[in-house]
Amino acid sequence: MPWKSHVLVVANVTAGAQELLSALRERAERESMSIHLVVPATPFGGGRAAAVQTLSDALAQLHGFGLEANGTVGHPDPLTATLDAWDPRHYDEIIISTLPIGSSKWLRAGLPARVERLTGAPVTHIVSQPPRHFVQAGPAPEHKDSGVLMGALSVLGWGSSSGRRRASRI
Repeated sequence: MPWKSHVLVVANVTAGAQELLSALRERAERESMSIHLVVPATPFGGGRAAAVQTLSDALAQLHGFGLEANGTVGHPDPLTATLDAWDPRHYDEIIISTLPIGSSKWLRAGLPARVERLTGAPVTHIVSQPPRHFVQAGPAPEHKDSGVLMGALSVLGWGSSSGRRRASRI
């Protein structure tokens, strides 16, 4: 029986990001592996309901690539969620996917280094862009002509002399 790596992956908004999915798919092409994805239910990211949806979507994408994957929604704190899931008897390493440094709260908190220090596990950090959600746009609403010409300079007439006279009488 060939060796199979068991990888713990921790991600939230980047769980379905191309960078993470591509890295996992490329790795699975080189070696047999199973993935356990933990999505922390962070309150600023929509809470548990959003984490459940993110997990479901990410697992569907991983399964679509033919990868062996399962997952859970974890504690709101990503460090606690990782430590709760980590068991060196079950996993060989940890992969943490974060947003880029300018927008990642996890990186500002030093999550990858803290996880590595506390678990003693090899930690791989993947920087991912959040998946883009496209909004279906329809045609602009029909405009009703009011008969008033509104151009770029029309605002100059808004403070007409009749408005100033009323203000000066008060």
